[in-house]
Amino acid sequence: MITPETLWKLGRINEPRLSPDKKMLIYGVKRYDVAENKGTTTLYKVGFSATSAPKAIADSTYNPSAAKYSSDGKRIGFLSAKSGSSQVWEMKTDGSSKHQVTNYPDDVNGFSYSPDGKHLMLIMEVKLDQTITEQYPDLPKVKAKIIDALAYRHWDHWEDESYSHIFYVKYDSGLITGTPYDIMKDQRYESPLQPMGGEEQICWSPDGKSIIYTCKKNSGTEFAYSTNSNLFCFDMDTKVTSNLTDGMVGYDQDPQCSADGKKLFWLSMEKPGYESDKNRLMCYDFDKKDKYEITSTLDRTVDNFCIAPHGQHIYFIAITEGTKQIYSYDFKSKKINQITHGDHDYLSVEWQNEKTLVGSKQSMSMPTELYTITISKGKETRVSHVNDEYWGKQKMGRIEKRFIKATDGKTILTWVIYPPDFDAAKKYPTLLYCQGGPQSPVSQFFSYRWNFQLMAANGYIIVAPNRRGLQGFGKEWNDQIIGDYGGQCIADYLSAIDTLAKEKYVDKDRLGCVGASFGGYSAYWLAGHHNKRFKCFISHCGMFNMESWYGTTEEMFFAKNDQKGSYWDNPTNYNKFSPHHFVQNWDAPILIIHNEKDFRVPIGQGMEAFTAAQSRNIPSRFLYFPDENHWVSKPQNSILWQRLYFEWLDKWLKKE
Repeated sequence: MITPETLWKLGRINEPRLSPDKKMLIYGVKRYDVAENKGTTTLYKVGFSATSAPKAIADSTYNPSAAKYSSDGKRIGFLSAKSGSSQVWEMKTDGSSKHQVTNYPDDVNGFSYSPDGKHLMLIMEVKLDQTITEQYPDLPKVKAKIIDALAYRHWDHWEDESYSHIFYVKYDSGLITGTPYDIMKDQRYESPLQPMGGEEQICWSPDGKSIIYTCKKNSGTEFAYSTNSNLFCFDMDTKVTSNLTDGMVGYDQDPQCSADGKKLFWLSMEKPGYESDKNRLMCYDFDKKDKYEITSTLDRTVDNFCIAPHGQHIYFIAITEGTKQIYSYDFKSKKINQITHGDHDYLSVEWQNEKTLVGSKQSMSMPTELYTITISKGKETRVSHVNDEYWGKQKMGRIEKRFIKATDGKTILTWVIYPPDFDAAKKYPTLLYCQGGPQSPVSQFFSYRWNFQLMAANGYIIVAPNRRGLQGFGKEWNDQIIGDYGGQCIADYLSAIDTLAKEKYVDKDRLGCVGASFGGYSAYWLAGHHNKRFKCFISHCGMFNMESWYGTTEEMFFAKNDQKGSYWDNPTNYNKFSPHHFVQNWDAPILIIHNEKDFRVPIGQGMEAFTAAQSRNIPSRFLYFPDENHWVSKPQNSILWQRLYFEWLDKWLKKE
């Protein structure tokens, strides 16, 4: 039977990359030691023949990350902190002759080789501002911060005096010479975008003479209210930087150049201040001075893409109807074709040859593994078998795709996950799963916390609707949640659970409601509006008091867009849809989970909700993690989270 501990035995594949000749694949596998409460990565190499077996080429003592082939394919570079700080290391392609390449005072957080092999691009932090003790040296024990504008904290950390900058340095066959040059010198901006951005937000021009990077060149309160990132091109000869997406006011990021350097591709959101707008795949033709959207005929958001070297096709991943599929775009016919089909999520895609792509894929029943995919028919061949030992032996619950009618007549794609050895003659406790985001799709994701197969193994049926406001069903469906948090999306949830409650095998007297982030908000909201449907609730890091949340969250564009303004500009919306106004209707036990380092939905939201529940004598429990952010990432914390999660559900849904 699957247990919380089972999930922490699984290896987690990351950063697959093809060799320049496309004959080998390297990838990391991160494995966790629960007793040590941490994970380390081993780097593997594998070929594509049926007899090829994966070979470890950098073990966990190096804990390698960001591994990639050198431009000539003769070496593999990676980041390692083996020497005490994160630096660039290299080895031969067979894993021998490991040596440290860089040795800077500060950590190297990312790197890449220039196409001509003459330079390394490096990502490092640069200290530009004074600390309090530097400003007031006579007060060495002061721990204060002086704040003059918003954006003083972000995601899970308070802003410090440093900024993520891009450098380049001369490189030749494993050796570097000279001093790294900061292409953002003295700029109080960051690239990649923090805290989620990485090397995908930076690329070289094919001739190795320019670096194109993603950056939001605003700061303070303007930064907190803006999503306007642009693509900037730094010319290494002239030292001049130009804005390639000037006038485009939403997110523009993840640039890639065609092999001939004549076209630039990137992901772009059109609407300013909307972080979940349709992610468009854009193209700029340098010869024609023409900028256009490749995916204009596809009402879906794009996740990831790669360019065929011949320049005739581009391949990308798009979210579609509860899955993530690989598509192609033909530049001659201007047609988009869906390559893969099925109930799964592709997370990455690389071009291997005229016939084949390589991608990483997962589903609700399978952690990430690597595959080759034929371009003509979408035939998949599995390359990796990282988790066969622990996961391959587990009995999976059946997953059903249901189409449920909403109150407005539209159809809600709903995943229903059944316990292993399901018996339709029995009655099962059933959970309504409320998704976060708010616009994150209920796709075929494999979660190490909200794991549907783990829930099913504990004897629960899970009902997971793709309610209004989720990606994969078109822009109109995605946008419908804006300004309507307690409206149609909640009605969709109730339509889904009410439909399943009519089934004889669902015990309608043992229904629970669970969710995180916006899903946590949904649990709070439904606690005051469920009309006796649910016997218990679980809310993780959910918004409870929309006014106090607006005043303490960090990315103000998110709050302003989704609520159509501030609580003083639009008080009606906040009064109408804030769960704290309906606590008087709470009548079911609730488990509240919240984390200290969650600055998107700050800790006060969970504290306010728990105080309200306790004050009204509602059976309630508060699980607090001082060292986690919006998620729970540490092994022992995660296992405790799961144990209390099931203890709470079992107490209220399985008791006689």
